[in-house]
Amino acid sequence: MTSPLALPHHNRYDYLPLIERRDYSWPGGKRLAFCITTNIECFAFGKGRGHDNAKHGEPQTQRNYSWRDYGNRVGIWRLFDLADELGMPLAHNTNSLLYDYAPQIFERIRKRGDEIVGHGRTNSENLHDFRWEADEARVIEEVTATFRQNEGKQPKGWMGAGAYENPWTADLLKEAGYLYIMDWPHDDQPIWMRTRSGPILSVPYPAELNDSPQVVHRQHTGREFCDMLVDQFEEMVEQSETHPLVCNISIHPYVFGYPFRLRPLRNALKHCFSSKFMGRVWKCRPEDVAGHCLTLKPGIIPGS
Repeated sequence: MTSPLALPHHNRYDYLPLIERRDYSWPGGKRLAFCITTNIECFAFGKGRGHDNAKHGEPQTQRNYSWRDYGNRVGIWRLFDLADELGMPLAHNTNSLLYDYAPQIFERIRKRGDEIVGHGRTNSENLHDFRWEADEARVIEEVTATFRQNEGKQPKGWMGAGAYENPWTADLLKEAGYLYIMDWPHDDQPIWMRTRSGPILSVPYPAELNDSPQVVHRQHTGREFCDMLVDQFEEMVEQSETHPLVCNISIHPYVFGYPFRLRPLRNALKHCFSSKFMGRVWKCRPEDVAGHCLTLKPGIIPGS
């Protein structure tokens, strides 16, 4: 019997439980796709939005601006070195205005062959600041054009600042040429979502295993976060024997670029990359996940 109360709903995807989906594997027969995605962000000085490292709801000050700026000046370079040490490809949710402030970061990204994911202009704003669809479309086009001008191509993926969307955002991103988005933390597998201009892939991105909510908002220590990372990884390796999964970890350079957090992160990742796991784990980037999904026959990825 249908309830007389009809909840507001979207039409982006249908409900299909994990246990009813078709099986497949990642390249090389691997079962768990493992991604590390950093968030390289720039902020307005004394204006707009942004985290504070002391308490929630604080105004924008020179203190919290410079705390976040540590990530671009110091933290991201330590994360680059750690990824080099571990042979780990990275993806970077990147603000387009970063080109005006820290172009050296892009030089290292290119040298490493890492992925750039569109992440808006600056994290001092999010897409909820644009109440009209035409205004948001102009911002997405500005961001996309900036990456295209500097990299010779546009990003394949998008992850909005704060993961905010408006009802029309996925439609605009599809129309702007994006293959996938990471704003919907509803699954551990990629799924195809509907837009008015055709399907766009949702690649899993963590709302939980993300140092922004866990360390900044919930005040967990870096070591506690890394224990969560290991628990997530080990459990997903076991679960992936039955279903192929994506384990994506979100890191902010102004959080885990600090030495006292970098050390437990190094130890956690060394554990994950030990030989006992690597036969089942594919170290990759979100665009690699999306690219593999494109090779699979219709009906395998939900929504296809």
